[in-house]
Formats: sequence, structure tokens, C-alpha cells
Amino acid sequence: MRLIIFVFLIICCSQAGAQQSYLVDWEKAGAESVGHLVELIQIDTSNPPGNETKAVEYLKGVLELEGIDSQTYALDPSRANLVARIKGNGSKRPILMMGHTDVVGVQAENWYADPFSGLRQDGFIYGRGTLDDKDNLTAALMVIKLLKRYDVKLDRDVIFLAESGEEGTPEVGINFMVEKHFDVIDAEYALAEGGQNVIVGDAVQTVGIETTEKMPRRVTLVARGTPGHGSKPTNENAVVILANAVAKAGAWQTEVRFNETTRTYFERMADISDADDAYRYNNIENPDESDAIQQHFLETFPYHYSISRTSVAPTVMDAGFRKNVIPSEASAILDIRMLPDENVEEFYAKLAAVIDDPRVKIVPEDIYRPAAPPSEIDNEMFQTLERVALEMYPQATVLPIMQTGATDMAQVRAKGMQAYGIGPARSVEEINSGFGAHGDNERISEDAFIELVKYMWAVVVEIAASE
Repeated sequence: MRLIIFVFLIICCSQAGAQQSYLVDWEKAGAESVGHLVELIQIDTSNPPGNETKAVEYLKGVLELEGIDSQTYALDPSRANLVARIKGNGSKRPILMMGHTDVVGVQAENWYADPFSGLRQDGFIYGRGTLDDKDNLTAALMVIKLLKRYDVKLDRDVIFLAESGEEGTPEVGINFMVEKHFDVIDAEYALAEGGQNVIVGDAVQTVGIETTEKMPRRVTLVARGTPGHGSKPTNENAVVILANAVAKAGAWQTEVRFNETTRTYFERMADISDADDAYRYNNIENPDESDAIQQHFLETFPYHYSISRTSVAPTVMDAGFRKNVIPSEASAILDIRMLPDENVEEFYAKLAAVIDDPRVKIVPEDIYRPAAPPSEIDNEMFQTLERVALEMYPQATVLPIMQTGATDMAQVRAKGMQAYGIGPARSVEEINSGFGAHGDNERISEDAFIELVKYMWAVVVEIAASE
């Protein structure tokens, strides 16, 4: 009997995960994490202009106090990137934790508090960057500090990258690091932003792990016609030509197509949904049902519509300068988000056929994020992400998700890295509140933020620590 009990205890301990070997005082570490997040929010790194070196100097100082060396890499001295590394024994390839230091700008008059105050109120932290992306940045900072503090023995190097320029200027950030300094960030796996956990009632219902993202491939439509006096209508009115082209593009029902991430997403959603939704999720590729299902998605939950296809959304129109002048030229921007395997040139040719008007020229935007295949959902990292999530939230369902937006994981995925986006838990009400990323009064729950730090810590220790 003693032998049986001993074996049982050994099995339980081994299944508990390597992170259980390090008894972190989360009350203290949580408060420390919140303090760092508030201080990083108080550093205005709005892009433009960025000034991310201010945040890098803060991070460098925090790491030095912990005895962690770091290096900076800068294409622009005011927009530096920082890399720190905790060495392992090299028996496995490294893991990279990425977070970007820049944030989008604000319209301060629309905020009820200073966007860079880091206000703590009613269990929330307010400020630009609380959800995009200084939460993940701070979580990665805390994980590398704790690895050093607890002298965790590692099979893998753990690399921390604080990158600049994610919000539209990757040439100073991830592009610079990938093109000029990839050797210092090269890893088997990467963790970054892009995931989302959803709270229903009092519990986390789904844990969304971003395994792929759509490609931003915007175009400008330029319509040319015959100028003239507004009192004399003409068939060659550039505004009318443009309006017709935009209407055709906006109404275009592009091809429905799925990949491993989106198929698995809908399969798992079917398991936790009511009968009507489960039927839709189970029949997304049924040709007899697809049109009706996609229309339902479009009307009720556009995210599901978007991840089912390459999407086209007109966003900007520019025409004319006086109310009594027919202009010779008018233009519009189409925000096109392509599926990861979309052939760009073939899609533009299809768009031209849909518009079917030689008076309209399609001018593609310069590509600033490369095409990259989805990350795998049957490897050690995804399985670890899933296992740790279910340890923390036993009632939850883990969903691989495709981001309709874009992140700097595209660049490292294109180099062969398996990259995964994680994020904090938010209630449905909070998600729909308008207090989200890029919104006014952006905020994060303190409890959810600390849970994100715990999750990242547990995953990194589980996959990187020696037995």
C-alpha cells in the first residue's frame, strides 16, 4: 500500500507541471506587476512619433536591478528595441516573449482621465496601452524577472524582446530586428499579443490563442473622369464612377475558405453553443447551407464572417473640392484583409473583374507585413498553452483563433517561428463597452492582468524549465 501511495504521489507531482516547483508569492508579484504596468503607461510612447527609447530605458533599469543584462538595438536612436536573455542548458531551442512599447495616439478630450496617468479605479487600470500592448510587455518583463529571481534551471534560453514601431512603423522595430539582428531573437516558439479570453457570468468560458492572422493588403481605387461645371451632369463624372466601383467592391461576396485554425475553432465552438449556433458551426462547409450561414454571421457576428474569407471593407472616400465643380479624379481606400494563403495578385485581378470599369485604377499599398503560414496546433507549445489554460480555468474551452487584425508575429512566423498570441480575460460586456484597445478610456481589469502574468509564467516554466 505504501508503494502504491508513493507511486501515486510521484505521478501527481509530475502532472502538476514544472511551474509548481516555484512557489511564487502572487500577492506580492501581482502588486509588483501592476506597478510596472502603471509606470509604463505613464511613459507616453504614442506612435507617431514613438519615442520608445524612453520605455526601453525604464525596462533596462528594471532589469539591471534584478541583475539581468540587456542590449538595445536601434535604427533610430529615439526608437530603440531591447533584448534580454536568460540562458538555459541549450538542450532545446529558445522561446521568445515579444511585447511592443509603442501605442496608438489619443484624443485626450474624449477621455475622462489623463490617458497617460495609469489611473487605478474600481479594479481597473486606465490608460493608452493597457490592452495594446503594455499588458503583454509587462507580463513578459515579470516572467523574465521571476526566472532570474528564482534561479529557474532551463532547457531553453528565454528571450525578452521589447520592440518599437508595431503601430504602423515596423521598419524601426520588428523588421529591423528580423533583417539585421535575427540571431539575437531566433527561437522555436514565440509568445505575443493577440489572444482573448472571454468571461461569461463569473467564469472564463473560452481561452482564445491566436495561431494565425489575416494579411493587411489595402488598395486605393482611383477613378478618373471628365471635369466640368456641377450644373452640367455627365456620364464621365469621377465621383459616380468611384461610387459604383466602391459599391461593387463592398457588396462582393468573396470565396469562403477555411484553414486548420478556423476549422478547429468552429468545431470547438459547436461543442459549447446552443443547438442553432452549433448547427451553423457544424455546417460551415456545407454548400447547401453556406450562403445562409455566412449571411447570419455578417448580420450577427462579423468576426465569424471575416475569418471565413478574405474581407473587403471600403473605409475612406476622397472626391471634389467645391460643391459646383465636377472633379476629374476621385479615390477610395479598401481595407482588404486576406487569408494567410491568399494569392495577392490573383485576388487583385478578381477585384478588377468585379469592378469591371477601365476608368478605375487599383493601386496596392506597399506590403509591410509578410505572408506567413498559421502556427501549428499539435505541437508542444500549443499543447502546453492548452494544458495550462485548463489547469487555470477547468470549465473553459481552448480555441485556436485567427486574428482579423495584424501583429508583428507575421514577421517571425515568416521566418519559420511558431508564434502564439495570448491575452487577458474580459467579459462580454467589457468587450462591447468601447473601453478596448485603441478606444477612448482603454482599460484592463487588475485581476485579469495578474492572471495574464500568471498564465505566461506557468506556460514558460512548463515548456522551458528543466525537469
